[in-house]
Amino acid sequence: MAARIYLDHAAATPVRPEAAAAMADGMRRWANPSSPHAEGRAARAALEEARARIKGALGWDGHLIFTSGASEAAALALAGRGDVAASAVEHDAILRHAAGRLPVDAAGQVMWPEAAGPLAVQQVNSETGVVQALDGRGVLLADCAQGAGRLALPEADMLIVSAHKLGGPPGIGALLVRDLELLRPTGGQERGYRPGTENLPAALGFAAALEAPRDWFEAVAPLRAQLDAAVEAAGGEVIGRDAPRIATIASYRMPGTAAAAQLIRFDLAGFAVSAGSACSSGTLKASHVLTAMGYDEQAAGEVIRVSFGWTTAPEDVECFAEAWTRMARGRAAA
Repeated sequence: MAARIYLDHAAATPVRPEAAAAMADGMRRWANPSSPHAEGRAARAALEEARARIKGALGWDGHLIFTSGASEAAALALAGRGDVAASAVEHDAILRHAAGRLPVDAAGQVMWPEAAGPLAVQQVNSETGVVQALDGRGVLLADCAQGAGRLALPEADMLIVSAHKLGGPPGIGALLVRDLELLRPTGGQERGYRPGTENLPAALGFAAALEAPRDWFEAVAPLRAQLDAAVEAAGGEVIGRDAPRIATIASYRMPGTAAAAQLIRFDLAGFAVSAGSACSSGTLKASHVLTAMGYDEQAAGEVIRVSFGWTTAPEDVECFAEAWTRMARGRAAA
């Protein structure tokens, strides 16, 4: 294979040219947005324009606080709280603040309690692509890092979004908040809820990425379905097959072949895929998402994630399906 094929967009997707151009423009507006002079005021105006554009693109009419990404947004939302229960398949950035866990079924869907206190539940699971039905659940915090810009925002008091999942730059995200009284002020910028100089170039890139054409999203749905069918035909398992799933993320189990071995072989063959989320794929322990769904350690250790983005082409998926089939059938014949 002459060129490599990138299928790890859930970890980070390539920066869109519109976002890169907007960031370059932001670099020329180098003043601190909190400075009182004319240059600072111009930078502040550009930052607030970017904030308004992001809110408009997401259809959000509440507050927006810029952060360095989804993990910081989670920490900001849950700081000082000890009463929030989270689903057992949440990102580690949520689970480290959770006071309790909500179980999931074998398809990865939350088993909602009849009565509960404040809840933190993701919109889309970053490993399996399973979509949770959040509307009407009284959710305090929804992690929308994998769904924002592709699916409509769910009902929640606070929501997390991240630019580098959307074709924006890494190092910037946002916490969307209905009522600022939900947060604990820490002093500094962003109306006193976050310290540090605002990242104007990244904010402009974030806005441009959200405003870029998103017709590619509908185009990847048949590609994911095509890969699902190829994996199953070769004896593999589609994780979360019976649950609603976003078109951009899929996890596949190749029985008898460890994920670590698969990743090495796929990488050597020119494919970039992963095992679980990027934040945990370097660990040796089994995925907490898969074990919460009922997989034992061995089965969980045979699962890889494939994720699609705005640069994914049909031939990319066809090539990967062929490579997956060869590997799976070669293992079965061994």
